[in-house]
Amino acid sequence: MIKNVIFDIGNVLMDFRWKDYMHSLFGDDTGTIDAVNRAIWRSGSWASMDAGTPANEAIEAAVRSEPEHEADIRRAFAGAGKAMHRCDYAIPWIREIKGAGKKVYFLSNYSAFSIAANRAVLDFLPEMDGGIFSYKEKMVKPMYEIYRLLCERYGLEPGECLFTDDMPDNIKAAQECGFRAILFEGYEKTYPAITDADNEPD
Repeated sequence: MIKNVIFDIGNVLMDFRWKDYMHSLFGDDTGTIDAVNRAIWRSGSWASMDAGTPANEAIEAAVRSEPEHEADIRRAFAGAGKAMHRCDYAIPWIREIKGAGKKVYFLSNYSAFSIAANRAVLDFLPEMDGGIFSYKEKMVKPMYEIYRLLCERYGLEPGECLFTDDMPDNIKAAQECGFRAILFEGYEKTYPAITDADNEPD
């Protein structure tokens, strides 16, 4: 029986519209957009913040990887909160699940930088029973240890947990840790699979 529902945050309960944000900054200048994306994503700078690296160190690493685009990179980081948008369904969905007698938690690769950049998109957190931000623990999904830590911290049995995330590798790791796990493929498609989970045989 599923007693706990565990959500990823980015692109599940919060919509991260990075491509739109980049076009809002640089228009159709694909050269600049590609360079900034390389600096922030392909260099691992953003991911390093999820793992606990301080933002100033991550930003400097990004700049070093594409020094000719320093001003553009700093501009992209400075306004990154504009890429984050609250999902209107988040709070009603959490309340519906809790109304059915389940606990609701989060397990998210998320940084202190992202929290500070746009706190408003996390307005659903007070509705939840707890959770783990990766940056605080200095470990990230799909490391098995972060799933086990969630269970240890809140006294959860993996077999009683249903986890959803938009990344297949994170789903696979959750399953290997004993969770029931469903790939998030948009609210409309994933809602019934999460909400009706107890209708499936254990």
